[in-house]
Amino acid sequence: MPEQKTREQLRRLLEKFEVDPWIYTNTVRVNERSIPHSHPVLTLHTRHLDNDMHLLSTFIHEQMHWFLDANRTKTERAMAALHGLYPTLPTGFPEGAVDVESSYLHLLVNYLEYAALQNTAGKETARSVFDFWANDHYRALYRIVLKDEALIREVVAQHGLMPEGL
Repeated sequence: MPEQKTREQLRRLLEKFEVDPWIYTNTVRVNERSIPHSHPVLTLHTRHLDNDMHLLSTFIHEQMHWFLDANRTKTERAMAALHGLYPTLPTGFPEGAVDVESSYLHLLVNYLEYAALQNTAGKETARSVFDFWANDHYRALYRIVLKDEALIREVVAQHGLMPEGL
């Protein structure tokens, strides 16, 4: 039942908000026992039944993994540039990602998620969602994106990783 409700919620959100430019995979699974992940199949959980923007943000986040995966060489170069700006990043829940490489990758993913969410739902809504994430998971990484948005945007743009519509 929660899985079906989440599917319906996502369908409604995709009809309401213009996110088509940032859909890189059309295959989406909902599994209430899974942590959201992008590969091999984009999988969402049922945690955000009570919050449309959190579900939309999570969906965009996982789509941005697909975008970066399709642009692997540029992504690796951008991650190296971020390493120069941030020589150490936290790893492990709740502050960072599973390992150092994933933490650098998530600075890119989280930035793209933020930019797309601002474009889709507005700056105020995006900020509210990211304030929540900054106290939930990838905490330090979301805080860095909030603090250094312009700097990370510059890295993303310099490496040709700005998706269409952003």
